[in-house]
Amino acid sequence: MKEAVLYEKLDGSVRCNLCARRCVIREGQSGFCRVRVNRDGRLYTLVYGLIDGMAADPIEKKPLFHFAPGSTAFSISTSSCNFRCQFCLNYHSSQRKTPVGQRFTPEQLVALAQEYGCDGISYTYTEPTIFMEIAHDTAELASRAGMYNTFVTNGYMTEEAIEYISPYLNAATVDFKGSANPEFYKKYMAVPDVDPIFDALRELKRRGVFIEITNLVVPKIGDSEEDTRHLVEWIVENLGERTPVHLTAFAPMYKMTHLPRTSAATLQRHIQVAKEAGLIFVYSGNVAGLEYENTYCPQCGFKAVERYSVFLKSNNLAPDGHCPKCGADLNIAGVQWMGKGSRRFWF
Repeated sequence: MKEAVLYEKLDGSVRCNLCARRCVIREGQSGFCRVRVNRDGRLYTLVYGLIDGMAADPIEKKPLFHFAPGSTAFSISTSSCNFRCQFCLNYHSSQRKTPVGQRFTPEQLVALAQEYGCDGISYTYTEPTIFMEIAHDTAELASRAGMYNTFVTNGYMTEEAIEYISPYLNAATVDFKGSANPEFYKKYMAVPDVDPIFDALRELKRRGVFIEITNLVVPKIGDSEEDTRHLVEWIVENLGERTPVHLTAFAPMYKMTHLPRTSAATLQRHIQVAKEAGLIFVYSGNVAGLEYENTYCPQCGFKAVERYSVFLKSNNLAPDGHCPKCGADLNIAGVQWMGKGSRRFWF
């Protein structure tokens, strides 16, 4: 065990200040995430360096379409989560009651990322907030080595947590489900309040973290076009109309195998709703082959980046990340071209 960060001692208990639940944990007990425990009046993390998932992924898989396109991220995760999503794709890891994995130091993780030729590290698969300590220490070393760091997160983190990680966090994908409908979050995810996610997004933006948004469209129970419109209107007003947003298809999983897959037609309707609400860069997810996988210049219509699913097919960006035809700013971050066929990433 390693002593946790961001907690306060109470009378016989401790309060964890990493995620928005702010669990008050009694002696010998764990928080909602199951991996932060009170031992003798101190809060400890059970998953420091206990890695249960790792892979070299295209950054587009996160999905980050507007950050360091074409780069490779070394993805890592630990067991457990602070949500109880009944449709979780990674439930075998996120819903574990006892964490498992292999121990790695931050130095070893950065070295592995470099060994696999990765350009950065992504803290993903499960919720990185609950393994914040190892994520922070690894991200600090990765940053010194010239690598980027990204979170794939449910956004249910405190302002203190964002302040702690933001010096080394370059980009974040914040995942919504059911268009942030509060009742959907309560019933199917055991999340009492969605407001902290929006607070976290404002804080991430304020601290200069590049943001992309995903929203899982769940048939029958979480596919309200009105809810999608409300979510998009908030994004446009608070994060900006050029924020990349991915509307992703649901696949039957975990406790929700009785529901159908999200159809391409349903996804396309939600994409149209998002565009009508003012978003410029709207993408489809989990339905390969749709035209909404590509990045088109909103000014001249040029196909600046072509993708198939989460794989980059062609990158036609100008050296500054703008449209090569008309020079429009496409809100591409993290890449700078250095002559034909050569590039480097900046963060």
